[in-house]
Amino acid sequence: APPRHDGVLAAVDYCDVAKSLVFKLKYGRKPATSKVMAAFMYRHAQRHPQAMLVPVPLHRFRLWTRGFNQSLSIARSLARLTGQEVHSTALVRSKRTVPLEGLGRRDRAREVAGAIQVSQIAKPAIKGRDILLVDDVYTTGATANVCAQALKRGGAGAVRVLSWARVLKDDL
Repeated sequence: APPRHDGVLAAVDYCDVAKSLVFKLKYGRKPATSKVMAAFMYRHAQRHPQAMLVPVPLHRFRLWTRGFNQSLSIARSLARLTGQEVHSTALVRSKRTVPLEGLGRRDRAREVAGAIQVSQIAKPAIKGRDILLVDDVYTTGATANVCAQALKRGGAGAVRVLSWARVLKDDL
């Protein structure tokens, strides 16, 4: 099945160094790491200067346990470099999902199905807008597809995924 989004822009391959930075950001509580990631992602974002930056949302429980949304942290760092608008509440994760790490392609898609919607308040802001969906790692595209589908149903124009790293191996 073709992806729901309009392409993936990734700064780096998901290698040991990229993984290390992701872990420092997500679990090491080193939010300044998002500035490094954003600096590498800048070249992709600047090719779409009118696009709105929309971070992949976390469920409120995960946000509460982690203390911050890593995708929002990256989006804000990127916005400081590009001047692009960030809409931090455009997407809402209404369904609590298990961590996707270690799950295969089908299980990931099943787990995130129906988990993400566009907030009602965001619909006027995203209507007709091109979106850069900001995330830390693009693995199978399951989360990105659900987000892109929700954004397009909400009236968005093109939705491109902008991630720090992309898993290139198809060994899930």
